[in-house]
Amino acid sequence: MISKTIANRNLALETVRLTEIAAIAAAQFMGGGDEKAADQAAVKAIHKALNGLDFYGTIRIGEGSSDETDKLFVGEKVGTGEGPKMDVAVVALEGKSIVARGGLNAITVIAMADDGGLLTVPNIYMDKIAVGPGLPEGIIDLDKEPGENLQALAEAKGVAVSDLVVCMLDRPRHGEMIAKIRDAGARIRLILDGDVIGVIATSQAEAGVDMYLGIGAAPQGVLAAAALRGVEGQMQGRLVFRNNDDRAAARELGIEDPEQKYSAGEMASGNVTFAATGVTHSAMLEGVRQIPGGCSTHSMVWRSMTGTLRFIQGHHTFDRWPDIP
Repeated sequence: MISKTIANRNLALETVRLTEIAAIAAAQFMGGGDEKAADQAAVKAIHKALNGLDFYGTIRIGEGSSDETDKLFVGEKVGTGEGPKMDVAVVALEGKSIVARGGLNAITVIAMADDGGLLTVPNIYMDKIAVGPGLPEGIIDLDKEPGENLQALAEAKGVAVSDLVVCMLDRPRHGEMIAKIRDAGARIRLILDGDVIGVIATSQAEAGVDMYLGIGAAPQGVLAAAALRGVEGQMQGRLVFRNNDDRAAARELGIEDPEQKYSAGEMASGNVTFAATGVTHSAMLEGVRQIPGGCSTHSMVWRSMTGTLRFIQGHHTFDRWPDIP
């Protein structure tokens, strides 16, 4: 009989196959100007692959409610029904507008956790702060000013604030925060889209990002938290309510405290597996590359149980792999 440890390891490697398939599907539309087509191709591909996987999964973070989509909706049951019960968070294509214009930082991403391990949040905004591993617990706090968090991080790393790089989405809403970061002396890397990969970048020294700050999508916040669990990074998130509809959506999911700060462990608890595949190039992942008769992919996968991070280079021959779109 296969052990639970081996089963978990096999499931972790299967998640990479899912993100690979979605990335390959989306990459066919790179630079074509049609973000909807790219997104739908990724959703269709990963949905089909998920339902061929031997597990009993429930979508906790997906493409929306059952009223909004017929695939990857929150609450949908996926998998063959045979095997472990798991929560699933999936963004079939983060950065669909990136793919449409042929830009950088588009990925496909999925996280799986033990049943009940993933926080279900509405498709609203979340205020986020994140740093990588190897730092004192509680080094960051959403309620502190950017300058305070940067000073604490600089002291913990033994560097000057001017040596730190903060990654943020390039949005008008961040104007005041950007000014405060610059006043503190830190450098800034503004990205057009893709705050999951922006958070993940804090975990890898070669990505050159020390802190992630700012408001982005709440579902992507849960996925980012799942990623950081694998490397013991730190993150806090707080839902942002723009109107009564946002508050009602949160209440429907059992969220009563609008001021609650969620840690990475509260957003993604237990045994968590995270995988991502590059669709277009980023600081950490190469994009899908077309080769005669196939393509190559570059992915990452890690498990919180062991803290193991793997980078996987895949070479795919289309006429020998029927799952390839």
